[in-house]
Amino acid sequence: MPSASTRSALNRQWELLRLLPSKAPGITCAELVARLDSAGFKASKRTVERDLNDLSRQFPLQCNDKGSPYGWHWAPGASVDLPGISLSEAVSLVLVEESIRKLLPSSMLKALESRFGHARRKLERLASETQAARWPEKVASVHPNMNLISPQIPEVVIERLHEALLTERQVRCSYYSAHNDKLRELILNPLAVVQRGPVSYLIGTAEPYRDIRQYAVHRFQDVELLAVPASGADAFSLDDYLKSDALSFGRLESIQLVAHVTEGLARLIRETPLGPDMTLNPTADGFQLRVGVRDTWQLRWWILSMGDDILVQSPESLRDAIAQKLNAAASQYDTSYMINP
Repeated sequence: MPSASTRSALNRQWELLRLLPSKAPGITCAELVARLDSAGFKASKRTVERDLNDLSRQFPLQCNDKGSPYGWHWAPGASVDLPGISLSEAVSLVLVEESIRKLLPSSMLKALESRFGHARRKLERLASETQAARWPEKVASVHPNMNLISPQIPEVVIERLHEALLTERQVRCSYYSAHNDKLRELILNPLAVVQRGPVSYLIGTAEPYRDIRQYAVHRFQDVELLAVPASGADAFSLDDYLKSDALSFGRLESIQLVAHVTEGLARLIRETPLGPDMTLNPTADGFQLRVGVRDTWQLRWWILSMGDDILVQSPESLRDAIAQKLNAAASQYDTSYMINP
């Protein structure tokens, strides 16, 4: 088995080969030292020069020695498609693996499985040699909301919906409508899939209508792929749809929110404003908040979650809706169902 120093040298030299350009004037040793350092490999200029001279005996490398500083590159016509992945690619794959699993069709995901495995093994091997390989252990992305468990989705359902999206075909399905508490038979034109927190939504239209709606993927009980092309797929823009705040739900009309907020809440929303036009004007016991926002469920949930740190002053319809919710909640606590210890 090669020693740790030998493995380290091999990994560094392999990374060095990947960094070399395919044509003149090439890249200097000083630039290679900097790029190796960024990739997590510490090496002096002398070490890189020695590596390149050694590698040039085994690989078709050339040094542009017609000027100073010298530049190294692959020889003309040489195949530069090296197998494997670089350290930076391995780190990137490990970091994005979980986030993209729910968004890729199984055919594409299967093609990536070997790359994901290769990336994890590469970082495990390099963990003792370079700090960069331990980067995934030092960063994380967490949701600020409750850590809800994602609903279970039958594999055959998600595979057929993904295939319908990929091939732009209609589906016939059985869909449970939670709002009406009944199972509906639908023919859908799939347009997109969006992951919103723990829930995946199919964006599409239901025949014969053309209004775009969201369908929670875990509520599909049966999906049949049809040969009929999906209507509206060519004209639909997912980017424009997301910019419309359609996934925030609610009426989506713009309102001017005016509210009294405590000093503590004001400090928080100064750092993460509710909108670009937000203002906070001091009052005797806090601040008056003014901001243009959309009247979404998400806004109402946020206001309710702030408790007595915020008092909605206008619009009156929003103030009344929040008051009714809080009064209903308070009345339940007045007559709470106590559980005997």
